[in-house]
Amino acid sequence: MSLRGKLFALTYDRQMAKVEKATLRALRESLLAAASGDVLEIGGGTGANLPFYRPGAGSLAITEPDTAMLRRLQRRAREQAPLAKILRAPAEDLPFEDGTFDTVVSTMVLCGVSDQPRALRQLRRVLRPGGQLLFIEHVRSGDPGLAHHQDRMNWMCQFVMRCDCNRPTLTSIEEAGFAVTGVEHLTMPKAPSFVSPLIVGTATAPAGAGRQNAQFARQGLA
Repeated sequence: MSLRGKLFALTYDRQMAKVEKATLRALRESLLAAASGDVLEIGGGTGANLPFYRPGAGSLAITEPDTAMLRRLQRRAREQAPLAKILRAPAEDLPFEDGTFDTVVSTMVLCGVSDQPRALRQLRRVLRPGGQLLFIEHVRSGDPGLAHHQDRMNWMCQFVMRCDCNRPTLTSIEEAGFAVTGVEHLTMPKAPSFVSPLIVGTATAPAGAGRQNAQFARQGLA
């Protein structure tokens, strides 16, 4: 476990406090009201979503690849979601069978995965046909001037927040074969302009997603 990783996990909630209070907390609560059945959350971080899962709605599994974050997540889960299954795993290599979940949740995660297309294929694989992806992600702006600014400032985003601020994540979701069923384009207040463009939405996994991703896996692509 690196010193930088420990410091990031220790200070993450403090860094995000103003943004959470201004907008993210309300967005999480609204979005997660739709989480139903067997639910998987990827990149659970320090557990910011835990208060918003409905008790008795179904099973809950949460993955987190970073050891320092995982420890904080486990402590919070023991208090707020004691029945949740917490695992250390990256989104690019999920330790679940095809078609395991009805809902997958990704909030502020796809900006930081090392291989976004692979992670999205994994989400398709573990979702049942017709299963839903719920997402909140900061993304590349549609405004050329702001997008250029994001490109110039991405090094800082990578250094401070360990993610990219200029990923075209909505396009990546669609290219992974999801059908986007609803999306809002928002701006995060209390956040630097280069990380403020935000998408909140839902997408559906097509029938046969698991079979197709099993083929990808055999070809070394998933």
